[in-house]
Amino acid sequence: MEPIRVIGSERRLSVLVVEDEPSLVESIRFALEIEGFKVLTATTGRAGVELARSASPSLVLLDVMLPESSGLDVCRQIRQGSDVPIVMLTARDSEADKVAGLELGADDYITKPFSMRELVARVRAQIRRSERSGRIEEGSLVLRAGGVELDLDAHQVRVDGRTVELRPKEFELLEALMRRKGKLATRESLLDDVWGISYFGDTKTLDVHIKRLRHKLETDPSRPVRIVTMRGLGYKFVDD
Repeated sequence: MEPIRVIGSERRLSVLVVEDEPSLVESIRFALEIEGFKVLTATTGRAGVELARSASPSLVLLDVMLPESSGLDVCRQIRQGSDVPIVMLTARDSEADKVAGLELGADDYITKPFSMRELVARVRAQIRRSERSGRIEEGSLVLRAGGVELDLDAHQVRVDGRTVELRPKEFELLEALMRRKGKLATRESLLDDVWGISYFGDTKTLDVHIKRLRHKLETDPSRPVRIVTMRGLGYKFVDD
């Protein structure tokens, strides 16, 4: 089964949303686009299968209840020719659908009603897992911004040409910041990306890791120009 090919470091990850409820589609679109994703939409199962095949999205969000054909049918058809991550959208009491979806090859499910924060966190988690397992082929993916290079294949960071050693959580945090370069990364989104949506520890952990990153990446950590604070909101990685 061919992996999704990603060329270069400036790719824009895409999510195919197969859902027939217009208001929900627009809410999902807004939540994902503000996080930097390109969003494709389909309102029927048939259109969803066709888009999955022609557009090669990075991930598919797939509702179980669809006109023309069920989400389970769509999942099965997509799986016949693609290993793209699939997250099923299910009703609260549809345990049988959840089990069936996972057996047909879905990677995860999220139960309606859900928060957009949880949805984005699950999308990012599945994409990261797929990149690292090779299902989404990085093509020697290197993120570059502000004199910093983050090599996901080699798990290596270079700052102005010199190699910098990062701890695992520092590396993940830098990746989350650089994927949003030039945009606000809220505290909530960073905690979700790096520590998971179930993390309920001290949020000062994030600030400690940001401080450590600044000491390793900034010329003057007391006056950061790469990782800047957006007061009361979060942080931004500046691409000068």
